[in-house]
Amino acid sequence: MPRSIPRASTRSWRPRGRASERKPRGLSIPRHFTRAGEDPFSHVEWELRSARIANERGETIFEQTDVEVPKGWSQLATNVVVSKYFRGHVGTPERERSVKQLIGRVVGRLAEWGDASGYFRTPADEQAFRDELTHVLVNQLASFNSPVWFNLGVADTPQQASACFINSVDDTMESIMELARTEATLFKGGSGAGSNLSKIRSSREKLSGGGIASGPVSFMKGFDAFAGVIKSGGKTRRAAKMVILDADHPDVLEFVRCKWDEERKAWSLIEAGYDGGFNVPGGAYDSVFFQNANHSVRVTDAFMEAMQAGRTWQTREVLSGKPVETMEARGLMRAMAEAAHACGDPGIQYDTTINQWNPCKTSGRINASNPCSEYMFLDDTACNLASMNLIKFYTQPAPAFLGVTPGGFDVDG
Repeated sequence: MPRSIPRASTRSWRPRGRASERKPRGLSIPRHFTRAGEDPFSHVEWELRSARIANERGETIFEQTDVEVPKGWSQLATNVVVSKYFRGHVGTPERERSVKQLIGRVVGRLAEWGDASGYFRTPADEQAFRDELTHVLVNQLASFNSPVWFNLGVADTPQQASACFINSVDDTMESIMELARTEATLFKGGSGAGSNLSKIRSSREKLSGGGIASGPVSFMKGFDAFAGVIKSGGKTRRAAKMVILDADHPDVLEFVRCKWDEERKAWSLIEAGYDGGFNVPGGAYDSVFFQNANHSVRVTDAFMEAMQAGRTWQTREVLSGKPVETMEARGLMRAMAEAAHACGDPGIQYDTTINQWNPCKTSGRINASNPCSEYMFLDDTACNLASMNLIKFYTQPAPAFLGVTPGGFDVDG
């Protein structure tokens, strides 16, 4: 059962005035799918199944028998939920064996937090929240992102619920190593992370104590190695990571080509007889760098205009802004296109447009994204994701694109 958390302090601020003038505090939760006094689980037909996953050779790599799931769930949904989200070691009494337990601990933890923070107007509203959310989840109307299922309500586990983090880094060894620690912690909890490394001095710039800086691509090898060995949420899911570099960084060409160079090494290893499968210990791709991150170059309107007009492009020192190298803008774009054709990276992020659309300009600029790039926001922020199954909200008959007569849509739902 989820551990209890302290209730909010009773000494919190209260509005002045006569009691009859004070507005009730907290949210009133209306019921749409459920009725008071009825268990949402009781309206679902349940059955016992086995969850089994096999590899390409037909060998069983995961199996749990006699798990309780809704009868309407597909076998694929059963396999995913049981293998990824059930907590505890298989074969032990602590292992979850029912979807009721999984949904119960997540809904229970969220309701506890809501109660402690004074979100609910009355105990009946809290119960309505529990029942409505339970109905939504067990009937697959919507689903949370993975870290919620991995972590919430699990004893002695950080209650990390966000899927996507954007982390900043500065041009100091302390900051660079702190980024590695932060990413490792986030990956362990099942979250993804993105960072723009353009604040790190290039391999063409001097260190204050003498010598030349390593450059961001060198540090990327260390970040990539940590991402490769940490299983997200303690499961078999790999860490998700995004690395970004600005187009005017002196190491941009090295960044553009680094994954392509490693890809060619993997091809050579495969030709030499190494296993070409992904995530194969000792295989070709397990032996090269940059296989655990998406790479993206940040380009500005100025770069795109120079490329279009056939003009040159200038890279500049990170600390001083002094010019470092003059190159053909089209040459850099060609290098990006060739690398992306060979190995899928780098992608492009349009910095000027992104920051024109920045809804929080006074709080800072947007420098990076999460690994999938659907979350672009300020440094050192995070987001929670969820998916809605819109087909579930269509009333009968089904919509036209399924080949039958169009039906209505449950907007209120």
